[in-house]
Amino acid sequence: MSRRLRGGVTDDDHEGFGRPGRGSRPRTKDRPDYSDAAEAIVVTIDRGRYRCLHEGVPLTATKARALGRKGVIVGDRVRVVGDLSGDEGTLARVVEVLPRTTVLRRTADDTDPFERPIVANADQLVIVTALADPPPRMGMIDRILVAAYDAGLDPVLCLTKEDLAPADELIAAYAPLEIPIVAVQPGADLEAVRGLLRGRTSVLVGHSGVGKSTLVNALIPGVDRATGEVNEVTGRGRHTSTSAVALELPDDAGWVIDTPGVRSFGLSHVTPASIVAAFPDLEALTADCPRGCTHATGAPECALDVAVADGRLAPERLESFRRMEGAWLDRPSGG
Repeated sequence: MSRRLRGGVTDDDHEGFGRPGRGSRPRTKDRPDYSDAAEAIVVTIDRGRYRCLHEGVPLTATKARALGRKGVIVGDRVRVVGDLSGDEGTLARVVEVLPRTTVLRRTADDTDPFERPIVANADQLVIVTALADPPPRMGMIDRILVAAYDAGLDPVLCLTKEDLAPADELIAAYAPLEIPIVAVQPGADLEAVRGLLRGRTSVLVGHSGVGKSTLVNALIPGVDRATGEVNEVTGRGRHTSTSAVALELPDDAGWVIDTPGVRSFGLSHVTPASIVAAFPDLEALTADCPRGCTHATGAPECALDVAVADGRLAPERLESFRRMEGAWLDRPSGG
């Protein structure tokens, strides 16, 4: 079994390093020292080319084979060598991935054992959900919340298309989790959204058609992210963003990473301990739970129920937590 090293690289990725191929010149076992190489941030990946930003200069780069097939993702801070001019037709090379502070992951579904890193080094996850067209799916919101807490990202709920439906019900459902919630509509002032994004690196996640790209276009004039309509038959949006892209907000106000629309969010990589750990007040209470307690509704002798009964925990907060946790507990067995 391979062992994961820092930066998402595994032992397997380096298995053949220094081992000459048939008919090739023997290689040294000493790995190159790139500690003095230039640093850059990966802003998008397109057909094997890594678009990076180095001191404000956009570069196109290839990737060193030693980093592995999936060793570099959007948001990575990397070391680059080669032509750093950014001139048309030039290529740099990504040779090292610097340690990541966070990694947002997902699996294709709940039975998929292979986790897929999506974005590195974000510190905030903005769940973008339309209030109508397409209608909100609380199950998906809950799943993305679980992934945010597992990755150590601060979640934000952004409700779009407020002109089509009221936001009161969803706000009431998630307010007990004490996460920031903002509702917007086309053409409205986005200062509340800008305030939540300011100084942060925020990854935007949501269904296709909920308005992520429209929101990005309003926040960053001239970026022109493609937008699409919702299918009237299926109620689903059409995929318009095909790859994640990191974009700097005006006036150095932070970064947003727009991701392609998702229709599922597998959680087979998540452990229940990481969910509870995201809520320090609840985690402290669960110290009195019996071993193996799931903290779900009906769990025998769960200390969270005792805390509600004696007034130490608001029932609304426990209900919201259990609904979100249920997104993980409801996975198929073996997931």
